[in-house]
Amino acid sequence: MGFKEKKAEELLFNPFTKIGKEWMLITAGDEEKFNTMTASWGGVGVLWGKNTVTVYIRESRYTKEFVDAGDTFTVAFFSEAYRKALNICGSVSGRDEDKVKRAGLTPCYMDKTTAFEEADMIFVCKRLYHAEMSSQNFDAPENDEKWYSTKDYHTMYIAEIQKVLVRDHTAD
Repeated sequence: MGFKEKKAEELLFNPFTKIGKEWMLITAGDEEKFNTMTASWGGVGVLWGKNTVTVYIRESRYTKEFVDAGDTFTVAFFSEAYRKALNICGSVSGRDEDKVKRAGLTPCYMDKTTAFEEADMIFVCKRLYHAEMSSQNFDAPENDEKWYSTKDYHTMYIAEIQKVLVRDHTAD
């Protein structure tokens, strides 16, 4: 695995592009069983004196079971060459087929969780907090109507970024 560890404070990337346009994979579970999902909603920042990532997972997503079952998960970012793989991971359920194999990704295991060898950057995250979203908490009710017409609300997870791994292109 050609990665080197970096401090989160050393990263130079635009989260609006990385998350919202390029997407990310949220992955949880271990060598025996894991699942991953594509996400384009989330954030990074500082909370409670820690470098954190915030991700949102709908109740219906299979990956949520794995995030809820453990205390660690990964958030991985990929180059544009993996757009098709991320499309597969976002549209096929791991309950129904081996979407990781179909996407052509290679799982790697670290820190009690799973990531992918093809990633350009991986955050190893430890859960700190979660909260279920609900209709009564929307200050802008039009967002509830637009994004949750079937009432399949997200759970918000705030996690500490415990490790940042960046692809070492000198090792390629």
